[in-house]
Amino acid sequence: MSARIGIVVTDPDFYPPEDPDHDTAPLVAALRARGADAVAVIWHDASVDLATFDLLVIRAPWDYPDRLDEFRAWLDRAEAETRVRNAPALVRWNLDKRYLQQLAQAGVPVIPTAYCAGGTEARAAIAALTAQGATRVVVKPAMSAGARDTGLFDAADPAASALADRIVARGGIAMVQPEIAELSAGAEKALYAIDGHVSHAIAKGALLRSGGGFLGGVYQENPVPVEVTARERSFVDDVLRAVADVTGERIPLYARVDTVDSAAHGLVVVEVELIEPALNLHVAPHAVDAVADAVLRAAAEVTR
Repeated sequence: MSARIGIVVTDPDFYPPEDPDHDTAPLVAALRARGADAVAVIWHDASVDLATFDLLVIRAPWDYPDRLDEFRAWLDRAEAETRVRNAPALVRWNLDKRYLQQLAQAGVPVIPTAYCAGGTEARAAIAALTAQGATRVVVKPAMSAGARDTGLFDAADPAASALADRIVARGGIAMVQPEIAELSAGAEKALYAIDGHVSHAIAKGALLRSGGGFLGGVYQENPVPVEVTARERSFVDDVLRAVADVTGERIPLYARVDTVDSAAHGLVVVEVELIEPALNLHVAPHAVDAVADAVLRAAAEVTR
């Protein structure tokens, strides 16, 4: 009997025209071509019987930051009723970007970051970076997606601390980082790993406008396929091993490791995305087979 697989997404009306979901349709088609009973599942659709699935694969629940308590409750329910990948424990850990602190403690190079629970702490962090020679800083919340409430500012700009104040006032943690010049120049690379193996990579291009907001006015990546070096493959291996060690979970079914090779800090992690990374299969169609095969292997572990 074929495995019943749910590809977990959000309501199609959520996606703006400039940033559609490029991944779900080709992945579902590839799974069906391999004999699986694969369908897209809207995660907040209460009418869906999760127990009817052999495996749920969390792929594009991109509205979860707006419905965080509901998403956490859905994770609990899904975990109780069927098998979920990435594992809910990994997803919960990845919700809060303070995971970067844990990875740093495990020896993974990351962008230097101050985690501020109050506006005074954020202002002190900005002052400390200024004293170290930073002329611009990045402020963002520890819990967000799609670069929401993320800003690049001159260190002396009051808008930087004002953004931190707003993040904290909502009950969040404000992250303060020095600007990485290479990031601002568009040199960030997203390295994708499927079942622990690097499958493809893209260059994202520059996103943030100095003074706050996005270049072009909206968040819009410009993914361009790029080659992966041996050094980067080894780096991703190290990052994923650290994730497994820190969380006690197995290597993720899918992961996106955002990196930048900087003059100031070397090759560092920007983020590790284990919840809903856009795989950009429209610019890396060769990766569809790797993803579909990995999902089927995960489903086979459940059905054996």
